[in-house]
Amino acid sequence: MAPTGLRRQMSASEERNDDEVLDAWRVNAANWTEVVRERKIESRNLVTDQAILDAVAARNPLSVLDLGCGEGWLTRVLAERGIACTGVDAIPALIQSAKSLGGGDFRVASFEDVSTKGLDVIVDVVVANFSLIGGDAVDAVIRHVRHLLNPRGFFIVQTVHPSFAEVVPYKDGWVEGSWAGCPDGFTKPAPWYFRTIETWVKTLRDSGLELVELREPLHPTKGRPASLILIARRD
Repeated sequence: MAPTGLRRQMSASEERNDDEVLDAWRVNAANWTEVVRERKIESRNLVTDQAILDAVAARNPLSVLDLGCGEGWLTRVLAERGIACTGVDAIPALIQSAKSLGGGDFRVASFEDVSTKGLDVIVDVVVANFSLIGGDAVDAVIRHVRHLLNPRGFFIVQTVHPSFAEVVPYKDGWVEGSWAGCPDGFTKPAPWYFRTIETWVKTLRDSGLELVELREPLHPTKGRPASLILIARRD
């Protein structure tokens, strides 16, 4: 989910953690599946879904790992294009929804599972589409990504653009979540760990990846970038 609107950094006493992120997605898994499949989120329809598809397609992969695949839409679309796709997510209900439509190899696996136990897949592209919203668990999985990639493989991340998210002050830290842009019915919004562009770039480089491209897909009506796409390559 792409948070929108002004976001306040939490104080030290208010800070959340990765477990609370997962708890929120467990509670809202069914609602999320519905809004994705019924295309009820404007920014996705206008900008971000096509933006991530274009970024992946530009690398001409034969195999893809979708980290935090949710109900599986991206894995399915890529599989329809003849790409061998594996989707993983920490929420069993989302993986169950993904499997119900098929179109990929879907597995329950948290970022901690991926970074500590690994996966029996090596792919041309690892993609994380608005799924890297946690703190320490995200840092750990990014450090491990190069071990999931073939030589010269790519790691592609789409995340909320800082100018769209409007986080104040502009620094790394936990931010209150929101279901803005979604229909009624969602509860307990997931907190998310905001990273500046500088931090994203440094984290990728410190993980042994070379940043080769940065994209800022523009929202057609708001006139500002709707997301930030970072494309990094292993040696």
